[in-house]
Amino acid sequence: MDKNSKPTKPQDLSSFSADMDKDEIRKAVLRIISAIGENPTREGLVNTPSRVARSYEELLSGYRLDPQKLINGALFEVDYDEMIVVRDIEFVSLCEHHMLPFIGRAHVAYIPKKKIIGLSKIPRIVDMFAHRLQVQERLTRQVADFINTTLDPLGVGVVIEAMHLCSMIRGVKKQNASMVTSCMLGGFRSRVSTRMEFLDNISRGAEKLKF
Repeated sequence: MDKNSKPTKPQDLSSFSADMDKDEIRKAVLRIISAIGENPTREGLVNTPSRVARSYEELLSGYRLDPQKLINGALFEVDYDEMIVVRDIEFVSLCEHHMLPFIGRAHVAYIPKKKIIGLSKIPRIVDMFAHRLQVQERLTRQVADFINTTLDPLGVGVVIEAMHLCSMIRGVKKQNASMVTSCMLGGFRSRVSTRMEFLDNISRGAEKLKF
């Protein structure tokens, strides 16, 4: 990424209604069950379309979250300009290419200029962007950009590591492969010492990511 790269363009969520169309999802799942040759009326499958629709409502809830309501005013002015790190934030997202889960953990750090954000809000921010159809690269950048825009800090660093079912149970079928992505903004990008402090913090005592 270029030193002068611009933030990712926010997704246009204006077309998303307040409620997911679960009835259309039920119909689509019913068609899939029939298309693969199964009997959608048998006992084990008769309620599957409704279950899938309810699960998508949860797994894809990030499209319908209001970021300002999520933050809920939890921004505070504090005289503190050292690094703040929240590590090992578990998340689940759906790969937009195969709609299979990728599961992992996010590490988020920032150096405040004037404002800090409530601790619980950072995992909520990760989940807001994870609960969409995603690619890991975009997820990483969206979390960093959102914190950078909201807090205007001296710098932001985000590292995400995840295991993807689309490469574990199909295709290449590599069970132990994981993917690591990062986004460094401000002081985390311009100062090697700041970046290394962050990376040292998240690697200390870290266990290997397991599915």
